[in-house]
Amino acid sequence: MPRIMLVDDEPNVLRSLERLLTSPQLEIECFDDPEQALRRVHTATFDLVLSDFRMPRLDGVELLKQIRVMQPDAMRLILSAHTDLQAILSAINEAEIYRFIAKPWDPYDLKRTIDQALAHRAMLVENRRLAQQVRNQQEQISRQEMALRELERSHPEIARVVWGEDGSVLLDQDSTE
Repeated sequence: MPRIMLVDDEPNVLRSLERLLTSPQLEIECFDDPEQALRRVHTATFDLVLSDFRMPRLDGVELLKQIRVMQPDAMRLILSAHTDLQAILSAINEAEIYRFIAKPWDPYDLKRTIDQALAHRAMLVENRRLAQQVRNQQEQISRQEMALRELERSHPEIARVVWGEDGSVLLDQDSTE
């Protein structure tokens, strides 16, 4: 079950987000203090973090930058009533934000964005798992090839095939000599 962290210093906004997103398929944790949220990231893994942009003591960009370092697989979204283009670009570039969501948000769009972010995360995690599986298989094949080469080097006759005139494989090597 995906675990989502919601961070906003305004309790009413936080409650509204929680009501909108509450579902049996999601585990949601809410924090009105970004420093407390950061402490929680040390003890629990989150699939998605949705943070307000402007908060006292620790802004959303800095919070998400720190979360990116600790939990790089967590999708990061930022929510803001401010549309300062330079700040938005900074957030996207520095904290590798998946999406910027404007306040007030459209409930349908917000839910759809979160669903897309979770699906994107699942795809990234699965791609990484498959790539590791391929690396492991290649490693195993390489070890097997090395063992085969060593066997052929130490016993050259093992890989020699004696063909009959009719194209058959002759098992008795003495019959050709």
